[in-house]
Amino acid sequence: MERNSSPRTITAYQKALSAFQASLQKPWLACEADDFRDYLFSAMKKKQARSYIRLQFSAFRTFYKFLVERKALLRDPVRELELPKAEKRLPLVLTPQQIEELLSAPLRVPKPQSAPPWMPLRDAAIMEVFYSSGLRLGELASLNVADVDIYTESVRVLGKGRKERVCPVGLPALEVVSKYRAAANVQSGPLFLNKSRTRISPRSIWLILKRYLRHTSIPISLSPHKLRHSFATHLLDGGADLRSVQALLGHASLSTTQIYTHVTVERLKRAYDEAHPRA
Repeated sequence: MERNSSPRTITAYQKALSAFQASLQKPWLACEADDFRDYLFSAMKKKQARSYIRLQFSAFRTFYKFLVERKALLRDPVRELELPKAEKRLPLVLTPQQIEELLSAPLRVPKPQSAPPWMPLRDAAIMEVFYSSGLRLGELASLNVADVDIYTESVRVLGKGRKERVCPVGLPALEVVSKYRAAANVQSGPLFLNKSRTRISPRSIWLILKRYLRHTSIPISLSPHKLRHSFATHLLDGGADLRSVQALLGHASLSTTQIYTHVTVERLKRAYDEAHPRA
């Protein structure tokens, strides 16, 4: 609750902690740095993905930081452990044309017979706000009516670490949100509702995206995070500076945002190769 972690993060951390404890069969307070060093070497020997190893140790570090803060331990045995560097993978992004095709899908694809009449407008509003503001999946699902300010054209978001930020939102998104609210009579409370008129879950938003993807010509598999990747990349392509994109994404570190600069450089290289006579 303090960190405002998503359900997926909580589940992943629980699995990591359970797996470590099962392998070691030793009380948490008795664990030492060598125990974690052995566990790390074992994971690397099994050729586990570096991203998975880093995720496990993120759980360990978070847990031991908690224990030290609560004075259950004097020293964190994981803190000084050096981990393998994460693999550098460029995020896949949609083109602006693909984004247009996807965002138009809710209002052109027939809705399921059992769905309420306002559902296509809700789906359109979800995807417009998602791409327009670059929110995380959990942040999008957590939006309340009061968080959307049509006068300042922005949304207020409670992000990781319970840090609040304000994100601009485009006029097309605000317009379809207004239409959806009027059609569904959403006056207060959660912004995006399910059929039972309670808050929609992050999982349901994922399924909505996958459903509409099947009605497009987009060849890649679509996760909600790809809309966030596309948001950041399109901003940089359009001339936005890295610090501004960092603030909009809610990244604590600029190094997290810098991966998107690699994407735009790759695009520049492709454009150069295709267009320059001496390429």
